[in-house]
Amino acid sequence: MTLDRENKLLIGLCAMAAILIAKLFSIQILDDKYKQSAENNTKVYTTIYPTRGIIHDRNGKILVGNKVAYDLLATPSEITEFDTLALAHVLEVEPQFIIDKMAEFKKNKRRIGFQSVVMMKKLPPEVYMKFAEVSYQFPGFRGQARNLREYPFNAGGNLLGYVSEVNENYLKNHADEYKAGDYAGMTGIEAAREKELRGIKGYEVWLRNSKNKIESRFKEGEEDKEAIPGDNITTTIDAELQNYGQMLMNNKVGSLVAIEPSTGEILALISSPGIDVDKLADFGHHYTEISTDPYKPMYNRAVQAPYPPGSVFKLVNGLIGLQEGVFTPNTTYPCSMGFHFGKSGKLRCHAHKSPVNFEESIMMSCNAYYCYVLKDILENKKYENIEESLNKWREYVMSFGFGQKLGSDFPSEQAGFIPDAAYYNKYYKKGGWKALTVISLSIGQAEIGCTPLHLANLCATIANRGHYFIPHIIKDSENVTIDPKYKEKHYTMVDTTHFPKVIGGMYRAVNSGYGSGGTASIAAVEGLDICGKTGTAQNPHGDDHSVFICFAPKDNPKIAVAAFIENGGFGASYAAPIASLLTEKYLTGEICGNERKALEKRMMEANLLHKVRIKK
Repeated sequence: MTLDRENKLLIGLCAMAAILIAKLFSIQILDDKYKQSAENNTKVYTTIYPTRGIIHDRNGKILVGNKVAYDLLATPSEITEFDTLALAHVLEVEPQFIIDKMAEFKKNKRRIGFQSVVMMKKLPPEVYMKFAEVSYQFPGFRGQARNLREYPFNAGGNLLGYVSEVNENYLKNHADEYKAGDYAGMTGIEAAREKELRGIKGYEVWLRNSKNKIESRFKEGEEDKEAIPGDNITTTIDAELQNYGQMLMNNKVGSLVAIEPSTGEILALISSPGIDVDKLADFGHHYTEISTDPYKPMYNRAVQAPYPPGSVFKLVNGLIGLQEGVFTPNTTYPCSMGFHFGKSGKLRCHAHKSPVNFEESIMMSCNAYYCYVLKDILENKKYENIEESLNKWREYVMSFGFGQKLGSDFPSEQAGFIPDAAYYNKYYKKGGWKALTVISLSIGQAEIGCTPLHLANLCATIANRGHYFIPHIIKDSENVTIDPKYKEKHYTMVDTTHFPKVIGGMYRAVNSGYGSGGTASIAAVEGLDICGKTGTAQNPHGDDHSVFICFAPKDNPKIAVAAFIENGGFGASYAAPIASLLTEKYLTGEICGNERKALEKRMMEANLLHKVRIKK
């Protein structure tokens, strides 16, 4: 029995030993994950940042390119004694900067561990080269190449956007894609196409020795990963036109938007005052200056400002009235310096002949005409009450793209506002309002709010005789395909047969000649057949805003433009000249004739900033 027990014990011990040996064999020979884990403790990964994609204009010109700068990295655990004055001299900084950084590293030694941290960002190449030549004197310090953006054209920072180091808030929403020290597009095209532009990071793998110093490449670089450059982007923007628009809008507050009607492609999108491209490459350094500027250059008025459209909105009401059958193009209405209603109510108008028909009402921008039109739309007997008729009117208006985001691929687009019956019921109480209560809607005032992009889209819709393509800023190109929705026609609720009647009035507004009553004769350019409509948007805080929309040529239009100049006064004062100059530049490549060149000079030199009320 004793022998039996000893044999069993011996067998058990042998079995356990065999299991242990097998496990060790598996761990050490067959399974290399533990070996890899040990190796990982000695590996150092150096990030290789990809080249960011280039942004081109529609003609292949570079709007945003790249240039090289260098970050200086420090690995505190590897730093030995060094000459502080010598390093400061090489890096062109004060010695105290180096001393403070060393103190910071020492204080955070436990948190940093063996990591490499950025000590200085965006060293110019000439400074980095000086450091590289003597880097052997400064163990623990090394450079890391990084691409910075450069801007051959002054195409406007609001359009292009800026690239900046990601902050904590950004990382919360993009933790899987970015880490501290990474850069990303924050506004404009840079933000809108971040996924395509950013590329994919790579890395190099190095080994530390027993003293925690980087010694050699791991497996001679076999596990290194190359960075994949970002995709290049082709925009719809015309660089020369964008730059010219920037010049016209200098020292003015407002916006200028140009669209190709046949495609919906945005040719120029200017918000003024904007961010100078010279400040984009180092936006962080200029952030406080830009963010505290009272004229708000970071505010992209082209897609964010909810302005009243003013008299250009008469075109929409006229088309709705024609569709609803409440008047015809031959219908005439009187105007006695405005529209009179009630005992003392009056919506004023400027002096012109009376009565006028539909085309003449557009040409002369008669306020009274559209008061009659809107009153008849809202009091149309086919609707049970004014609530129903107003909501139907709103439905028509929204079919032109107003009161909603158009769906552009440009970021931060705002919807604007078109009131409905519920809005007025809340404000005046149900049954407490009628057509004359909201008569200011007839001339694009009251509660209506829209962006310059909405106005440019309206102009493109009229140029197309009743349809529009969603305005967009990116074209199809290699590796980048735009959403099919940008190639779909969007028809309004107004029959296409009515649009030529509006276009006739717009043509006469510009081309009838001086003294004929046309409000936009200053925008006329021989041979271009520009069609336009002026607007003066009332402003309770100062001078009225100058508004103008136009397209050209009349037949087969190539460009539609909206200009909105804050505190610019009448539409013909600034908006019409600026929009027509932009149109002429695009269609002919130059400004011709002494009169037009003098007009160009006057617009470029005009400074309206003093008229703008600054909120403190």
